[in-house]
Amino acid sequence: MSECRKCKQSSCAETGSRRRFLTAAGAAAVAVQLDALDYASSLFGAEEKPRVKTSDKPLISVAFALRTEGGKWWPAGTTEQLAQIRTQYEKILTDAAKKLGMRLDIVPEPLKDDAVYLEHVKKTSPDGQILMALDLKEWGPVFKIAEQRGDIPTIVYANVSNFTRVLDTVPKGPGIYLGSTHDVNWLEHAMRLLNTVWRSKRMRVIDCPGEGYAEAFDKVTESDELRAVADFYMKTAKGIVEPARMHNILAAKHYLVLRRLIDEGNYDGCTVRGDLCVGADGPTSNPACVALSKLLDEGVVAACEGDQAAAMCQFLTLSLLDLPGLMGNPSVDTVKNWMVVSHCTSALKLEGIHQDYRAPFTLRDFHNTGGGVCPMVAWPIGKRATIMDFHEDALSLGTGRVVANTEDFAQPPCGGCRTTVGFELDDVRDVLKTGSGHHQWCVLGDVTRSLHAYCQLADVKVADLTGEPIALSAVMRDEEWKGTATLV
Repeated sequence: MSECRKCKQSSCAETGSRRRFLTAAGAAAVAVQLDALDYASSLFGAEEKPRVKTSDKPLISVAFALRTEGGKWWPAGTTEQLAQIRTQYEKILTDAAKKLGMRLDIVPEPLKDDAVYLEHVKKTSPDGQILMALDLKEWGPVFKIAEQRGDIPTIVYANVSNFTRVLDTVPKGPGIYLGSTHDVNWLEHAMRLLNTVWRSKRMRVIDCPGEGYAEAFDKVTESDELRAVADFYMKTAKGIVEPARMHNILAAKHYLVLRRLIDEGNYDGCTVRGDLCVGADGPTSNPACVALSKLLDEGVVAACEGDQAAAMCQFLTLSLLDLPGLMGNPSVDTVKNWMVVSHCTSALKLEGIHQDYRAPFTLRDFHNTGGGVCPMVAWPIGKRATIMDFHEDALSLGTGRVVANTEDFAQPPCGGCRTTVGFELDDVRDVLKTGSGHHQWCVLGDVTRSLHAYCQLADVKVADLTGEPIALSAVMRDEEWKGTATLV
């Protein structure tokens, strides 16, 4: 997206054609006076907290379809075993709610009368619901509730022991998703899905630099915390070409200011533009490339060029899978039929924000200007990847494999931004046909089916990278939600 120069709002209405469900428009950039930027605890050692960015939390209703007496039940077992299984499921859901900052309304009585449950839902107004279809002979109310779900995002959970012919009769369409899997821990991902649907309608990012940003930046004095941020990148980089220590200190200041603005304003993240981004020029330039990389590694939305669509893509993979990645400009290698994505920042924790892996990187200046600091990140060759972008009213999705990185696209002779990744795409015969988007969001792993599940629940259209519509499926592979995704 080209830079919007009409306003300094954090959710510019000019971008609405590509973002039809970004409903949190109009949150103004915040001017905050920062005296000493005195965080209560170290940004490196603070205890992880649920990233809930509004004063309220989503309420999820959970109901169990099962018998409590009668001996045998189907799938095979006893009612006593079924009661134990319910306890196990409830613990998984309760732990997930605490971790994600959600509220649970677990209906104590088994589903027997759909009218009674629907009346309960009418009174409690949940933001989502999970129907636990654990007993084949008790599916009747589940079907009726699913058919009368209204606009409540609904997940029907079932063990794979249930007959396919029964599972296939679960109502289909926007707002409902069938999660049939043997792995009960998938229920945490079910909670993530519903949480993401709810939060995506309320996502707020602050657009910087707004009024007061320069003053806040100037008030950041050198401190142990500031030096720690700068030293981390200088000490862990595989090489430093142009930037001096002074440049790294200035780059770290952006991180402290942006993180403070995000936390104090209860934002999900930030977008940057102007002097913090493509407007940076000359040896005195100081873009926020390092700051965005670090925020992404912490699970915080951080997009360039004020691009709200890219910010939403970041939000989806971070909220669903804890996966940061690379937002970049698309190009192509027509000789090898590769998509090439390039930008001046990238996350390092490409396998997930809670994983130990950090991609190797070199510290370079910004666009050969002699100023600024950019992490030139080498994406791992051979890994599977997902590429996505919001275009028109659909989420464009594709997969491929990393076949080249910044070490292959040496500068010079190559142009482009500092971090460049080449992708060999799946099922794309002419890579030029992928050129309808502008800022692609790329993550490691094939996570398309998890994103399909979100789109099914959120009623978002899906297309491939060439713009062709994709029919959503009601099933998901287990490997997509385990930690991060299938990386090989």
